[in-house]
Amino acid sequence: MSSERRVESRSTRPRRGRRGPERPPPPPVEPSGPAFQGDPTPDQRVSDFHADRYRARASALRVIPLSGDASTRRYYRLVDGDERSVISLNPEPFAPEQLPFVVIRNLMAGWGLPVPEIRDVDGGRGILLQEDLGDLSLQEGLKDASPGEREELYRQALDQLVVLQREAARAPQRAICFQIAFDFEKLSWEMHFFWKHFLEGYRKCDLSVEDRAMISDGFHRLCAEISSWPRVLTHRDFHSRNLMSYRGQLYWIDFQDARMGPPHYDLASLLRDSYVDLDEDFVAERAEEFRQRAVPGEARDTFQRRFELMSIQRNLKALGTFGYQGTVKQSRVYLPYIPRTLANARRNLARYPEFSGLRRALARHLEELQ
Repeated sequence: MSSERRVESRSTRPRRGRRGPERPPPPPVEPSGPAFQGDPTPDQRVSDFHADRYRARASALRVIPLSGDASTRRYYRLVDGDERSVISLNPEPFAPEQLPFVVIRNLMAGWGLPVPEIRDVDGGRGILLQEDLGDLSLQEGLKDASPGEREELYRQALDQLVVLQREAARAPQRAICFQIAFDFEKLSWEMHFFWKHFLEGYRKCDLSVEDRAMISDGFHRLCAEISSWPRVLTHRDFHSRNLMSYRGQLYWIDFQDARMGPPHYDLASLLRDSYVDLDEDFVAERAEEFRQRAVPGEARDTFQRRFELMSIQRNLKALGTFGYQGTVKQSRVYLPYIPRTLANARRNLARYPEFSGLRRALARHLEELQ
């Protein structure tokens, strides 16, 4: 992962009269890794890893492909008698001491956060062998949870989030996760990803010049305000599919893209989750509990505004990912979560008159926002 330069937020003064979206600079180009020796297929790399690590016992192992996430990694469950592990197969070789997953995982483990054990590394083959946390995500566990169990699960998740923000603030901030941030450029790039892959790609919206200008102005205002807030370390994808219920507690996965961002970022990911329906009173109670513990000096109305504006950005960003997966990757996995995500965005956009232009322009093409 290449580092991104942190920049100061730009003016929130509206810009008018543009004929198209304001395009932020493209993200830094990441150098491609060295080719695998002999260019073996992913399955061949896994087989070679087994043969080298387990030798005579390799034939007794069971290897089960697992469904992946929206990344370029592949996952396999490795069953060795009573012991289970997960193979994370990266798309290119890596130096273990530089791989963000390893670096950030070790930081988080040192802070007492629940992350999987790393059991073996084969950087030349792009392989990490990790502790298997099972298949019960928070998303699945909530389906049969009682109201009391649901409340306890969310309190546990938010307790862990408080620990992340507190311990990271105390730590030496030399690792890659401290050098990149949800700055104006990153936030704006995500909004234009939504524009390209959801509005234009998935929904085939034909925007007028006026709508393009209003959407661009709204995105500029939203990203400029968010990027001006204080920053802490964020997990970056802290939602119910990335929290695993294992051995009586929630464990974290998919944290390799951790970066600096507002204290409200992970809270918005969790409480305005695309994958779970949460009652508004429940959300308000959990958010206030978090405010009192994580940012007690922030006034309640300021905190509420920041939480809700962050939720808008997060939800639109998620829609961009869903659209990209549906159109570019031809995957229907995320499409069922679009209505809930649009409903979350509509609820929060409706609360802020200063973003009424953005909402009206989007709603002319997305009836769910009307």
